[in-house]
Amino acid sequence: GALRIPEVFAYGNDPKGGSYIIMEYLPLGGGRDQKELGRAMAKMHLAEPMHQEAKEGKFGFPVDNTIGGTSQPNKWDDNWVKFFREQRIGHQVKLAGDGTLDKLWQKVLEKTNNLEDMFEGITVKPCVLHGDLWSGNIASADGKPTIYDPATYYGHHEAEWGMSWCAGFGPKFWEGYRELIPEDDGFKKRFDLYELYHQLNHYNLFGGGYRNQAASLMERLAK
Repeated sequence: GALRIPEVFAYGNDPKGGSYIIMEYLPLGGGRDQKELGRAMAKMHLAEPMHQEAKEGKFGFPVDNTIGGTSQPNKWDDNWVKFFREQRIGHQVKLAGDGTLDKLWQKVLEKTNNLEDMFEGITVKPCVLHGDLWSGNIASADGKPTIYDPATYYGHHEAEWGMSWCAGFGPKFWEGYRELIPEDDGFKKRFDLYELYHQLNHYNLFGGGYRNQAASLMERLAK
């Protein structure tokens, strides 16, 4: 494939608590080719889904997982907008337990017809996502771009870019990606929606200024 992915040799539950995973060692390096990385990500997003549910048009994953240290529910749903509204943003807002964020989220839902208006005129198909794609999870190995430490699920390909604010994707990256997957109408506003998920998650993990970042995105989405 276009991406160099470490092979998983073994995984399981530790009888003493927790779990483990044993993976192939990759000699990671910097200096990755941005355009090659962009094309590689597009090829991954265009690939045929592995799981039957995703092949049938459902969004989610066979198991729940985590995004950082935060739980990430992945119950299968054939409606992407509902999936993202409830299992992504709604879940994070509930975890935050913040009255102001609750009100802002409700305002976003009221202004966007429960997010439906943001997806008018486009078709969303399930594709496999890394799910937590930032600079710390991207490198090169054996002359190819590599990504690792995912929060994987099947979703809208645009949701992959929710962590772009700390991924360092430059013009060459987008040139490579857009050669295979053109930009859909409304991408820029949905870009804010997908970033909101990760800003909320960072607030739930680390607190601090991420709350203000999430609130600002919600205010922009509600305009």
